[in-house]
Amino acid sequence: MTVAIETPLARAIAAGVKPRRYGSWYVAEHRIRGIRSYYKTLLFTAIGSPFMYLFALGVGLATLVDRHNGLGGTSYLAFVAPALIASAAVTAAVEECTYPILMGFKWNPIFFGMNAAPISGAQIVNGIFIAVLARLLPTTLIYYLVMLVFGAVPSPLGVLDIPIAVLTGMAFGLVIASYMATVEQDVGQPAFIQRFIIIPLFLFSGTFFPLTQMPIFLRWIGWISPLWHGTELGRVVSYGAVEPGWLTIVHVLYPLALCVYGWGRTQVVVTRRLNK
Repeated sequence: MTVAIETPLARAIAAGVKPRRYGSWYVAEHRIRGIRSYYKTLLFTAIGSPFMYLFALGVGLATLVDRHNGLGGTSYLAFVAPALIASAAVTAAVEECTYPILMGFKWNPIFFGMNAAPISGAQIVNGIFIAVLARLLPTTLIYYLVMLVFGAVPSPLGVLDIPIAVLTGMAFGLVIASYMATVEQDVGQPAFIQRFIIIPLFLFSGTFFPLTQMPIFLRWIGWISPLWHGTELGRVVSYGAVEPGWLTIVHVLYPLALCVYGWGRTQVVVTRRLNK
């Protein structure tokens, strides 16, 4: 009878099997546990924000717009609601794709520990983005339920606002993550992104009024903004906004292309940085 003797090398190889196979999910679990530490704040924001925006716009500004039939028969609340849910997803995604990425390399360089586990740079990125999805899904679901309470979703197809908003948020977040993965010194880049990119795009992406009402020389801001594409697509499914079929296809393909680019680029940058 032969007795197998387990050597330290064999134990080390055996211990690395699961991280190599399920590394992405381990990273996602780690990040989700981190999110749980401030879930009360997230829950309060997820519920309070849609009530505040929808009440202010639906009871306040909407009465003026609807009185003058400014949207051709569509209520202002139904018009603005798809933009608000998409904006909420963008805000959440950007939060999860800025500071946590910077923290993993600089303030609490846990990415290097994960990489020694061994978990690859691509798996680290996958796990972070899975966690972003895990935050966006309940955020948009709660927002949609509040929209239903306010009667802001005339069409049954409006439930598609949830995946559309998630796609919009990921399109923003993944591209920003690909940049944040290159940052080595914190000089306020996340705050800069929020103040000078996210907020201006929120205001110039047809959120509160049709993009066609902007001067022609400013409309390009909306055209390149994933928020405008997500908002317009949300309006199509929410209340049947009329637009050319080719434009609807662009609204889907453009954010998808940004997601593919951001995901792939972030994997490349993170892997290269960890292997220095």
